[in-house]
Amino acid sequence: MALGVQSKKPENIAIIMDGNGRWAKSHSFEITKGHKRGVEVVREIVEECVTQHINSLTLFAFSTENWTRPKTEISGIKNLIIEAIHEQLPELVEKKVKLSFFGNYSKFGSNIKEKILDAEKKTSKYKEDLRLNIALSYGGRSDIVESCKQITSSIISGSMEESDINEESILKFSQCPENNIDLLIRTGGDHRISNFLLYQVAYAEIIFLDKLWPDFTKLDLQDCIKQFSKVERRFGQRL
Repeated sequence: MALGVQSKKPENIAIIMDGNGRWAKSHSFEITKGHKRGVEVVREIVEECVTQHINSLTLFAFSTENWTRPKTEISGIKNLIIEAIHEQLPELVEKKVKLSFFGNYSKFGSNIKEKILDAEKKTSKYKEDLRLNIALSYGGRSDIVESCKQITSSIISGSMEESDINEESILKFSQCPENNIDLLIRTGGDHRISNFLLYQVAYAEIIFLDKLWPDFTKLDLQDCIKQFSKVERRFGQRL
């Protein structure tokens, strides 16, 4: 995309899906039902991204800080991950959606890790219409730290020179499959990025919505894309 021109449509979208718990509480449901409704919304938004010809959709599903939540909630999330992969994988394959998970998701256990790797393999056999990236047990700060550690190891081993270090080096070793995010959306009313893709959202347009994630619809996504299309992205230039 050329610098300093009006953006037509974001190529890479990221979403902080916030509000499942509050939505469940407002309806007097158990919190697991809020997360389950959130997964249903993901399916609708993925479908809309395919329709809109978006290149990638990156979702913040579970942060490193979320491990402090009650064990019952985490157990429900683990079961929901397995259920979602089982139910939605055939549809992802049909729609040519390439599925990728990133973060320290091995903490969820070997069973979930195996299902994740199997799903990634089954959706990587074709030219994708959408890259769907799911952040599980992910934190932006730790991602940058780990990238720096890998750069250091590469220099020590001789496979990389100090003069080779640049902005792209962090992205090369980042857990996130996407280098740059054009549009970041956060639902739930909070105005912060909560340690998500700190490096990748450097020039992203950010839209904060009061609406809780389970109430988010494809019409809301369409509206966010329309807002993005009206923005002139200058990337620090004076035009």
